[in-house]
Amino acid sequence: MNHYPLWKNMLVVAAIIFAALYALPNLFGQDPSIEISSSGKSEITQGSLTQFTSLIEGDGVTIKRTDLLEDRALMRFNSNEDQLKAKERLESVLASEYNVALNLAADVPGWLSSLGAEPMNLGLDLRGGIHVLIDVDMDSAIEKTLEGYEGDIRTLLREAKLRYTSVKAGENGVLIRFKDEEQRDQAELKVGNEFRQLKLFTDDDGANFTLTVNLTEADRRAISKFALEQNITTLRNRVNALGVSEPVIQQQGDRRIVVQLPGVQDPGRVKDILGATATLEYRLADTKHSVADALEGRIPVGSKLYYERNGQPILLRTVSRDAMLKASRSSARLRK
Repeated sequence: MNHYPLWKNMLVVAAIIFAALYALPNLFGQDPSIEISSSGKSEITQGSLTQFTSLIEGDGVTIKRTDLLEDRALMRFNSNEDQLKAKERLESVLASEYNVALNLAADVPGWLSSLGAEPMNLGLDLRGGIHVLIDVDMDSAIEKTLEGYEGDIRTLLREAKLRYTSVKAGENGVLIRFKDEEQRDQAELKVGNEFRQLKLFTDDDGANFTLTVNLTEADRRAISKFALEQNITTLRNRVNALGVSEPVIQQQGDRRIVVQLPGVQDPGRVKDILGATATLEYRLADTKHSVADALEGRIPVGSKLYYERNGQPILLRTVSRDAMLKASRSSARLRK
């Protein structure tokens, strides 16, 4: 016999109904789908969605449903065959303006979605997908930094009118050769004053007097950390372009990045996007020279003409590698 008051029984019933309602989305299946996101050149609008639909339906493919989301379009299909045909058609026409990715979308009724009821995230174990382990080339990051110092040191020596035989960056630092010991000693003083964060070593073999400029261990660690963080940021942007829900992108160890993409069915596309090489460079704006002259072909030495996304021309100069070290140190301080 029930000895509890009515309001307690009603509270239990309401809790059961509430839990059942928000567990209901997990009973629905998943639709083969295509997510279309902008590559930065074109914005996705309702007109764009109409264009996508007409392209696919013209090939006799049946679309189950189309949704225009905040930053992408989602197209659902009744079968994997229709999904693959639609992907081929869209990529052949839209590859230069949009990113097209295969995916699986939960087939939750609209009235449930409007209540905020969504299926539970299953992850790779239950949903399947792609697991990628990426090794970051730290040696290349160090090499690029030393090559930057090579150019900076060469410019510094020329401005100081110090004669040298060669300046070359290698695994062990930037090696500078001189024929005169006095010139070498003056260069050591000049470089030491300009680049106080670097280590300097001198040597001579009788015919040549050398000065080796190298990074400290702290700087090498800072550059490696900065390279890893930038790779993670780049991968996140590329995964967002794929339109993958619930991705996992995180650091593993000192130089590896784990990428998990639940529900993704197109490993070839993922490999092409994640495996593309990207290089980050710092450059300062060249405000001393005219952009108009550069557009006419008179580009000043030490500068290069670039174009912003809106087509606006801009002159940029190569910046000292000190900027990258400072940026990495500032980033480290902000995270503490």
